[in-house]
Amino acid sequence: MPPPRFWLFSVIQFPGSLDDRDMRFAFDSVLKASARLVWHKEPELPLGTRAVVLPGGFSYGDYLRCGAMAQYSPVMAAVRRFAAAGGPVLGVCNGFQVLCESGLLPGALLRNQNLHFGCEFVNLRVERAKPPFSSRAVAGQVLRIPIKNGEGAYFAAPEELSQLEANGQIALRYCDESGAVKEASNPNGSVANIAGITNQRGNVLGLMPHPEHAAEAAIGGTDGLFLLGSLVDAVFGAESAR
Repeated sequence: MPPPRFWLFSVIQFPGSLDDRDMRFAFDSVLKASARLVWHKEPELPLGTRAVVLPGGFSYGDYLRCGAMAQYSPVMAAVRRFAAAGGPVLGVCNGFQVLCESGLLPGALLRNQNLHFGCEFVNLRVERAKPPFSSRAVAGQVLRIPIKNGEGAYFAAPEELSQLEANGQIALRYCDESGAVKEASNPNGSVANIAGITNQRGNVLGLMPHPEHAAEAAIGGTDGLFLLGSLVDAVFGAESAR
């Protein structure tokens, strides 16, 4: 097992996390970037952490609200400090919900508009192509990545939405195969077809679709690597500059 300084990607495990091992597999086995699982009761991130990932699932059984209890896990104080220092933090599905509940991202995730659990591949338009999360893509590129959620409708108040638009914080939108953003291509009723947003600094990204489930051709495609691979590039680029 590599010494701690080589654990570059820390994948947080909450009680009820489901996609933690899938995320670690995508980094470790597909992208050849060392990752480890970090239990939510740890007060600090492992030595050598260069990126933090909050995976999908049902942290604390989604009691109260999705992500509402996970924000109080001991490790989240360390995640907040890491983000404040400029470290990249990625939250997928339930991880996105935790980031919003923790105040690391604005807005909230609500019940899907049709009140059904959605589990399907969707099309996403890349709105911004820049490190650390989307440098492998180009603006306007359409990615095919699956969703699986019951509370995936992103909501922000009109003034918040205006700020997100003005600051270029909308990272991904649901679209059709041609890249057109239409109501019919919105799987959950997210405001403005938003599938993913960043904080104003750009080092925290939350998205509802699961890039770790689009990392191998054998399971439906590799478009998720445009996002996860971008994060790997950013981390290794920063490491080589040290």
